[in-house]
Amino acid sequence: MTDRAGGTRRTVITAAALAEPTASLSGYTVGVTADRRRDELAGLLESRGARVVLAPALRIVPIADDAELKAATRTCLDHPPDIVLVSTGIGMRGWLEAAEGWGLAEPLRATLARAYLVARGPKARAAIRSAGLHDQWSPEGESYEEVVDHLKARGIAGLTVAIQLHGESQPEYTEALQEAGARVIEVPVYRWAAPTDPAPLHRLVDLISGRLVDAVTFTSAAAVTALLRAAGPAADPLLEALRTSVLVACVGPVTAAPLKRHDIPIVAPARARMSALVRTIVEELPKRAVSLEVAGHSLTLRGHAAVVDGDLRPLAPAPMAVLRALAATPGRVLSRAALLHALPRGADEHAVEMAVARLRAGLGAPGVVQTVVKRGYRLPN
Repeated sequence: MTDRAGGTRRTVITAAALAEPTASLSGYTVGVTADRRRDELAGLLESRGARVVLAPALRIVPIADDAELKAATRTCLDHPPDIVLVSTGIGMRGWLEAAEGWGLAEPLRATLARAYLVARGPKARAAIRSAGLHDQWSPEGESYEEVVDHLKARGIAGLTVAIQLHGESQPEYTEALQEAGARVIEVPVYRWAAPTDPAPLHRLVDLISGRLVDAVTFTSAAAVTALLRAAGPAADPLLEALRTSVLVACVGPVTAAPLKRHDIPIVAPARARMSALVRTIVEELPKRAVSLEVAGHSLTLRGHAAVVDGDLRPLAPAPMAVLRALAATPGRVLSRAALLHALPRGADEHAVEMAVARLRAGLGAPGVVQTVVKRGYRLPN
């Protein structure tokens, strides 16, 4: 795991600064599972004040010298497809580059030019057009289901359909086209592989399960599968956190599909763009903030920070956990034993006292956390 913020920040952000767009995600921690373009996504989130945790779930492995890709290309040349689905821009460019290395670029270009080209999204469309080709149709929601429905409606019995794979085989869509009477050629341009260093991904699993990140982003369905695989026996607490506490933001419906199968609510932009994904997070995360009036102070819980009378004050995980537990039932006294359950694993009742002391110091607002002798602590009404 890489914490792009360089550790926990303790600088108080004033009310005036907090009102600026550059602070719209200040106080929040966002996990990024992307590999390719992760720096772009992290930069967009950081420019709005977020703390970013980088944990690539997968990496893309080009297979330009792979026998399967060359064989699929030969099949397309020997039996020209009537329809070609271009799933990704990087895949289309990689295919043409590999064909160039084999001396097959021009025959392949000519074959593609005669086919009915379907671009699954804008990046695929851009790659098609940059190659001097013309796409005939794109699904509005960029999903494979829309592509299958469109092709079946056109009628594909007896036709050959080539599918440029998106990192892995999609047997359900291939089978649907075959059942409609088409012959399908799968074109594997690249593969998903495990990250070179799996430690950041396992750390992100722990952070999500412990509710120590406020949101996690996904830019591919394969990354979702990789995160769940990394969780292993800890998958249940991970899934529970994703269902209830951690905002799950996906770049589009294809990415969201495996999450929805686990009944995990997601948010996604109308169009699959990194900038739109960040705007969605900016809109959604603040809606989850808890606000209340305590001892004459306005208090808002925002990720890993508290906004006290308009000023944002970052807190360490243990004090923040105590504050969240107390804020869940304002006025109610919580014992040290009860607060112990809210703290990170391995804590004892002495750690509760330390966390309360650090919480009071961090808030800088006397009277917000009240001690009830021999009973515990509370936020007074």
